[in-house]
Amino acid sequence: MTGFGKSTGEINNKKITVEIKSLNSKQADISVRIPSFYKEKELPLRSLINKNLQRGKIEFNLYAELLGGSSNFTLNTELFKKYYNEFNAAANEVNPAHNSDLIAVVSKLPDLLKAERSELDEKEWNGVFEIIEEAISKIDEFRCTEGSSLEKEITLRVNNITELLVSVEQYEQERIETVKTKILANLKEVVDEKSINKDRFEQELIYYIEKYDITEEKTRLSQHCSYFIDTMNSTISEGKKLGFISQEMGREINTLGSKANHSELQKIVVQMKDELEKIKEQILNIL
Repeated sequence: MTGFGKSTGEINNKKITVEIKSLNSKQADISVRIPSFYKEKELPLRSLINKNLQRGKIEFNLYAELLGGSSNFTLNTELFKKYYNEFNAAANEVNPAHNSDLIAVVSKLPDLLKAERSELDEKEWNGVFEIIEEAISKIDEFRCTEGSSLEKEITLRVNNITELLVSVEQYEQERIETVKTKILANLKEVVDEKSINKDRFEQELIYYIEKYDITEEKTRLSQHCSYFIDTMNSTISEGKKLGFISQEMGREINTLGSKANHSELQKIVVQMKDELEKIKEQILNIL
């Protein structure tokens, strides 16, 4: 969702500058700053931004700078005086001998220009709208470039989990032998080896082997990884869905850890968790 777009143009003796910045957010959190003479267009403007950018903490700024020649705007003298007097009074309280250029400060404050016409010129707004669409297009391009980098990074992490999952197999037979040895050793501590019921021992062994069996977890985790890649390659935005899949991947990895009963397997699970956390961090930036 991170991105930046900027576009400029000249319309009706005004230089129009549009800047849009987007950061990560679960919803569309849109902040709009536009000159007062365009305020009537704020609602459709918000709708346009929401439709195109969908999610993110979005800051939209539209600046209108008057160029030389005649103007349809006049200085709001009363508001200028009010700003100046209030700033001057506050500055005098802090330092009576202040040498601040208050006129320069006040002249940058909002709503000092007021329109002489009562209605917005639709032709002018159509021109402004084109500049806005260009800025949205640029932030979208920025997001696409960012998305390509994210895709490579996340694909790498998912593949790492898949490779780690394959490496689990080399310890599975060893785990069975470890369980067998441990059960037999515990029995020998309390029962003479000749008195051990072989059938009962095999039943207990089967019970613990089934208890620590991770075949289903491996299968589901492998399926989740494949489904994650397929979803990421979708032509539509699937950020939330990827988040859900990553949660399911986490559940299987946690279960692997709880059933591991083997130091090397535990190390692999920790590596998987590390890769998954990096995936989750990146998913936050996907629509």
